[in-house]
Amino acid sequence: MEGLLLSVHVLAGIVFIGGSAVATSLFSRYAPVATSVAARPAVVGAPVAPQPETSGDRDRAVAVALHRITRGYGVFGIVVPVVGIALAVTQGRMGEIWINISMVLTVAAGALLALRICPEQREALAVPGDGKRLRTLSMLAGIYNLLWATVVVLMIVRPGAQA
Repeated sequence: MEGLLLSVHVLAGIVFIGGSAVATSLFSRYAPVATSVAARPAVVGAPVAPQPETSGDRDRAVAVALHRITRGYGVFGIVVPVVGIALAVTQGRMGEIWINISMVLTVAAGALLALRICPEQREALAVPGDGKRLRTLSMLAGIYNLLWATVVVLMIVRPGAQA
């Protein structure tokens, strides 16, 4: 049973957490950014309405797909901690510090994804901004990835583990 749980835990982590980590990292590169229209406004003195950027690497369709991956894989990623907890209980390791720290970091990563990253991505797709939101999203993606990298290191090193 431990072998099956460990296999599901690792494979789900690679597919779902890895997929959401890549998607969050790439989103800012493809999300639309509002730019000024090159043509003059119809009425002198009227504000120029921002238009989504369509040139260069920006591609709204790719950004939409990355948002769907972020959201969907984030939901399916719940398998990773659920199976991880089942594995820790099966192995009798729930009291070990590396398991507890990993669970706290996992909750933090999940909360960051659900409460900040996904809503910000949705907003960036709905209303292209000047790029500030995308810079924030890039930073949040980096923090999200750092949290998961820390969890992986804890899973490998297992500080305070019982032999």
